[in-house]
Amino acid sequence: MSSFRGVFPYLATPVHSDESVNSEMLGRVCDHLIRAGVHGLAPLGSTGEFAYLSHSARATVVKATVEATAGRVPVIAGVASTTTADAVAQARSYERMGADGILAVLEAYFPLSEQQVETYFTAIADAVDIPVVIYTNPNFQRSDLTLSVIERLSLHRRIVGIKDASTNTGRLLSIMQRCGDDISVFAASSHIPAAVMMIGGKGWMAGPACIAPRQSVALFEHCASGRWDEAMAVQRRLWKLNEAFARFNLAACIKAGLLIQGFDVGSPIAPQSPLSVEDRRELEHLLSELG
Repeated sequence: MSSFRGVFPYLATPVHSDESVNSEMLGRVCDHLIRAGVHGLAPLGSTGEFAYLSHSARATVVKATVEATAGRVPVIAGVASTTTADAVAQARSYERMGADGILAVLEAYFPLSEQQVETYFTAIADAVDIPVVIYTNPNFQRSDLTLSVIERLSLHRRIVGIKDASTNTGRLLSIMQRCGDDISVFAASSHIPAAVMMIGGKGWMAGPACIAPRQSVALFEHCASGRWDEAMAVQRRLWKLNEAFARFNLAACIKAGLLIQGFDVGSPIAPQSPLSVEDRRELEHLLSELG
């Protein structure tokens, strides 16, 4: 079983005006987050706009993250594809670059059967010698991971965790009861992290930690120590960010927050667009309230 636990921000992908990856700025963001106490970094998640990046750009993001992190915290690199062969190739490439784990996502154009979904994730785990965290977000995917598939995948020696963004916390409890210690469950932005950790979750993998890392770490530490009143006090303040994310484009919100904090990460990749002046003002107010 992997020791992955704690706060893993889904990194934004800084870009220049021509939408090429800004590796120097990515390194600055990584260093800032590590100094704030996060327990790991997750490039190429939804916040990182993986769906808008070419394969070479994705590789640049992973390479820059690994180099900037320099072994201080684990790097769990996102792998996503519509084909098994391409996903396997990505996973192997990121392992060679020095990633400490893989966060595996299935992109699907046509609906897939349970068996087809299972074989996709199994193939990725079979292809590497580093831990794999599986990720499902039925709001954006045509093919979800069922409880039965999750239970079978949890028996694979390299599949060590799951991030489920279904918004159904009861489903997370079902996963924990079915799989026991065979898999670690992580909260998503769509879940209340304190509630997930109260029922046995191991941490939080989400975009908000990019712009509120110290508060996110404090939330986890309160939960880990069983200080639930303190945890919920932090949780209530952080949840205002989640409510904003539910209204705004995710990448636009995170990038605007980083820009407000002095990190020139650029705009969301087209056809996405930045936050409006009014929306950015609202986000700036929320961040000011968080301290």
